[in-house]
Amino acid sequence: MATLSTHTLNSVDGTHAAAVDITLLKIAPGGERIDVFNSRTDSGGRLSQLIEPAMVDTAADYELVFQTGAYFDKLGLKLPGLRIQKEVVIRFCMPDPRGAYHMPLVMAPNGYSVWLSS
Repeated sequence: MATLSTHTLNSVDGTHAAAVDITLLKIAPGGERIDVFNSRTDSGGRLSQLIEPAMVDTAADYELVFQTGAYFDKLGLKLPGLRIQKEVVIRFCMPDPRGAYHMPLVMAPNGYSVWLSS
């Protein structure tokens, strides 16, 4: 089994981003998106999810979708300027069906930073 994990951080106030809804989608050859899982970060902003071998296709692309707009809406932050970013979408592949893929996300209302960490 592969493991996909993340640690989400709110760069506006430096806190862990708890209760961020996250979806992992597998992109089929024809472009169709297939739900692999829907989950939410815990109180520490973390998520760790096992992915069944049948859902790991080393030739496929995946999208990890973070509902950042809904998260910042819930916080009710008074922010100047226009807020246009609703989601952060990370497209990646899983070349090792037993691999561990950890992608921390530092997010703001209109920006983010993400990287692969071991």
